[in-house]
Amino acid sequence: MQFIADLHIHSKYSRATSKNSDLKNLDQWAKIKGIDILATGDYTFPAWFNEIKTKLQPLDNGLFILKKPIAQPDKKLYFILSTEISCIYKKNDQCRRIHVLILFPDLKSVKKFNVKLDKIGNIKSDGRPILGLDAKVLAQIALEINDQALIIPAHIWTPWFSLFGSKSGFNSIEECFEDLTPYIFAAETGLSSDPAMNWQWSHLNRLSLVSNSDAHSPENLGREANVFNFDQPSYDNIYQTLKNKDKNKFLHTLEFYPQEGKYHYDGHRKCNVCFSPQETLKNKGICPVCKKPLTVGVSYRITELSDRQPGFKPTNSIPFKNLIPLKEIIAQVFNCGTKTKKVAQEYDNLIKHGQNEFNILLDLNEAQLKNITTPEITQGILNMRQGKVKIQEGYDGIYGIINVTDSINKIQQNNLF
Repeated sequence: MQFIADLHIHSKYSRATSKNSDLKNLDQWAKIKGIDILATGDYTFPAWFNEIKTKLQPLDNGLFILKKPIAQPDKKLYFILSTEISCIYKKNDQCRRIHVLILFPDLKSVKKFNVKLDKIGNIKSDGRPILGLDAKVLAQIALEINDQALIIPAHIWTPWFSLFGSKSGFNSIEECFEDLTPYIFAAETGLSSDPAMNWQWSHLNRLSLVSNSDAHSPENLGREANVFNFDQPSYDNIYQTLKNKDKNKFLHTLEFYPQEGKYHYDGHRKCNVCFSPQETLKNKGICPVCKKPLTVGVSYRITELSDRQPGFKPTNSIPFKNLIPLKEIIAQVFNCGTKTKKVAQEYDNLIKHGQNEFNILLDLNEAQLKNITTPEITQGILNMRQGKVKIQEGYDGIYGIINVTDSINKIQQNNLF
């Protein structure tokens, strides 16, 4: 049986997150999206950990369910204990800013972990705590508490806060985690890269490349996710599947088009400069407008470290599918914003008749889509599936645009005659 898992989100207690990111809303929106296993996020924050303890029911498989679900009570959403830690420290004479996901199978381990971290830094100021702690030491603490702790470097290519980021990262896993490197067997690709980009670097061969939403609001759940094949869901199944890079159980990931990520290309948002890696090299990394160093994005950084040509596919690679959020497709067809009433009404209509967002984006055939929505939205979804898109790359904190409407315009024109 297939299970869609999003292992990295944030609660209402993290900085710049929606006040609606509570357990009931997360449960409701996960079911709207079609997610089966969802991270709790932020378990180091005392108030959120208390909510987790009181409102979630632990199962005997290392997962949890909401005690009183308000949406589709017949459909279970499983929660998994997960948090993101921001480590800011100096190593090898350079300031490092590394974000790391830590997952545990039980509340007892989380409680011990929180007590340890509370003695090291301030875990009460934000849902994603910032600690002056070496990422290796963080991993060591987690593993000493529970040797089944799942340690996943987050969004590994983001320039400012990641394992391989151009501004503060490392050039290898070993440089960061040293003798604990064997315990790092999964890494999160982030919104600005997809597995195919990561396949260009043989250093990542042994890793299970996961994709998660890093959602700061319930509506953004599942914008990236992982599809597993289990007889029954459990923490151990997820742990062992990622550890062994089991292609029979890890079916594929669901990805943003990486160009939509806000750090895909290089540039300066204030100067309206967006460069490909080749253009950055040509300009020697300097902005032609302000003459200051460009913010180097994910594509350039991967090119810098890669030892394979684009298009190379390792034999042990996990497949992936590129998706565009349903509201973005509707908004493009209607030529209006994603938060407008018109888009919300059509989205609700589609969810009502199409079961959930992933089912609509991935599984319904053309005839089924046409039966519940307009020909133009149907064509937009089909264009996405077939990769018939027009791309404007994201850079320096600005999201890119993946447009599916070019061929749709022809449909609309034909309808005029």
